[in-house]
Amino acid sequence: MTTSTQGTVKVPAVLVLEDGRIFRGRAYGAVGVTFGEAVFSTGMTGYQETLTDPSYHRQVVVMTAPHVGNTGVNDEDPESKRIWVAGYVVRDPARVPSNWRSRRSLDDELRTQGVVGISGIDTRALTRHLRERGAMRVGIFSGNALPDEGTMLAEVRQAPEMEGADLSAEVATKETYVVPAIGEKKYTVAAVDLGIKGMTPHRMAERGIEVHVLPATATAEDVYAVNPDGVFFSNGPGDPATADHPVSVMREVLGRGTPLFGICFGNQILGRALGFGTYKLKYGHRGINQPVQDRTTGKVEVTAHNHGFAVDAPLDKVSDTPYGRVEVSHVCLNDNVVEGLQLLDQPAFSVQYHPEAAAGPHDAAYLFDRFVKLMEGQRA
Repeated sequence: MTTSTQGTVKVPAVLVLEDGRIFRGRAYGAVGVTFGEAVFSTGMTGYQETLTDPSYHRQVVVMTAPHVGNTGVNDEDPESKRIWVAGYVVRDPARVPSNWRSRRSLDDELRTQGVVGISGIDTRALTRHLRERGAMRVGIFSGNALPDEGTMLAEVRQAPEMEGADLSAEVATKETYVVPAIGEKKYTVAAVDLGIKGMTPHRMAERGIEVHVLPATATAEDVYAVNPDGVFFSNGPGDPATADHPVSVMREVLGRGTPLFGICFGNQILGRALGFGTYKLKYGHRGINQPVQDRTTGKVEVTAHNHGFAVDAPLDKVSDTPYGRVEVSHVCLNDNVVEGLQLLDQPAFSVQYHPEAAAGPHDAAYLFDRFVKLMEGQRA
């Protein structure tokens, strides 16, 4: 439920966490009420890419950077056709955007798309609270006639939880579309859209790949109808424990031995397809400064993340699966969370983070080259 703010009038707003913690500030963006899972992002830049990332569907994003909106909003950087976050929390929004590509302010864009936000609160205290207590449900209420605190808290506690949420079909394309190769076409990839970001097929197109982006509901028959050299499973929102359909499709791909690459949600799908479990992280990994080690090379990368669930696979051994041996190829150096899987007996691998990384960092762009090499090897 949203309405627009009026001019520069400071409209009161309240953020209420499900454990009863309350923050008071000013409306930012649309005025109204919104609910979601409270998470924080540590990115110092790239807020436009964050807002338009479908993986943030039904999440209220707290920005740890104190100043947000400085460069305004342009028409080149969105990762999808709309803002997906359920709500937005900032400390000090820019009063005047300044960038040669800016077309409008972030405040105006949030209002136009009906995204309820709050500003002027202590986002450092809120982030520390979420780190200690974990991600939880939250509500943002704004307007001149706010409910009492007890009513707001009750409404927050009635909102759906992220655990058990099946969301990928809500954000994925409804119709197949094609992203053509840039330059000479070398390969065809079927990409299952579970919440894909626009930069992902672009990174493949740069490498001569024609990408057929398929809905989350695509069957194995749909995947192989495009005669793919490789199959890709994208990032996306929700609990991987609910994603039975993508898991069954991936098992068909693994059974045929087609080169396979998955990122983020796709990594969790691969974990499930191989027989591993998944679990919810306390507060997740979100931002563009997460250190990950590629255990196959020893290299440490600074990487972009957005995930609240992880694969439960052993770090200290090679595991046997119905599709051959698999090892954990990447691990987060902050908390030893599984950040990648690699099959040893067929061409399939995945990572938990975002190697397309718009707006950055770009340490992991080599993973698209690794996918190309798998397809080269299969064709040879």
